Amino acid sequence: MTWNTGIRQFHRWTSIVFTATVAANFVAMSFGEPPAWVTYSPLPPLFLLLFSGLYMFALPYFRRAKPATA
Repeated sequence: MTWNTGIRQFHRWTSIVFTATVAANFVAMSFGEPPAWVTYSPLPPLFLLLFSGLYMFALPYFRRAKPATA
């Protein structure tokens, strides 16, 4: 597995964790005021998604140009 494949896999699994924490947040809010740790639980996966997403976004711009063949 290459570095880029690992980042993509990490991004996919982190998005699943983020979606689950957001869903749990809505469920907790339906029962009243949730504790602060439930309210802020989506933030760590969101920041991980931000950094891995920015890496994947910038990757095509920073690849080395292949030499032209004649």
